[in-house]
Order: sequence, then structure tokens, then C-alpha cells
Amino acid sequence: MPALSQSSAHYRSPRARLASTTPAVLRFPNGGHSRGEVKVISVTGGLLSLPRPLDRGSRVKLMFLTQTGAVRGAAEMLNPVSWALQPFRFMSIDEGDQCRLRAAIQLSLGQNGIGDEWIEKYRANLIHRNPPRKRFSRMILAALTLAAASLGSAIIYGVCLK
Repeated sequence: MPALSQSSAHYRSPRARLASTTPAVLRFPNGGHSRGEVKVISVTGGLLSLPRPLDRGSRVKLMFLTQTGAVRGAAEMLNPVSWALQPFRFMSIDEGDQCRLRAAIQLSLGQNGIGDEWIEKYRANLIHRNPPRKRFSRMILAALTLAAASLGSAIIYGVCLK
């Protein structure tokens, strides 16, 4: 199985919530196994619903069935986000399985309209956004204006009293 390359830190592969319940089987190096359900998937990893979390760094063989066929790959479990949800990343996946996975993601994104286009647009706007104006200089200008108005008012009031 070819290893997955780590791409640019600014690129996030598309994620998809699979349309139907997607059972998954996790096989451990000692021969044991566990069942779960794929909640979110991408070509780099995903999120599983498990009966109980696995240790961070656990290596498993992950298998699940998509609309485009079976997908198998070696995965590493990441820190659980709750008692039942745990993310994982693919360590390696065969080319054929990766093609089926990409097709399932595209199919799912097309069916339910969920995509990460808005995230990419938001990130692009953050990168190309003009830096915010300094609030401190506006506060000084406002204070100076107030002081000048107060001084002018005091001078006029003093002239009127004479």
C-alpha cells in the first residue's frame, strides 16, 4: 500500500457526511476486531462512531462499504473528541480503494450539497484581507478632538462672561 503524502498545511481535502449509515470494521494487529460507524470521511481520514474510544496512536486496518464499493486502508486513531466519536487518519490505502473513496466523497457531496467550498472562500478572504486599522490611533484622535472642543468651549464661555 502506498503511503499517503502530507500536502500543504493550507489545503484541506473535502469532507463528506455519508448519506446512509456506514458500518465499519476495525481489525487490530493482535487479530481482534471492533465495529463502528463512519460519520465523516475524506481521503486523508475521517470520524468514526465507536462503542468506546481506542488509544491515541492505535494502528488498525479499517474496512467499510460505500456506494462505490468497499474501502480498506491502514489507519491511525487520533484523540477522541467525545466518548463515542474518534477521528482517524489513513496511513496507507491502495490506489483502487482510494479511487472508490474519492468517488464516494464526490457522490456524497453532490447528493447532499455539503461541501467545503465556503471554508476555502473564507480562508482566502482571511489571507487577502486588508489589515485592520489601528484602534489606538482612532482613540487618540477622538481624545484630541474632545480636548480641543472642550478648550474651545471654555475659551468661548470665558469670553462671554467678561
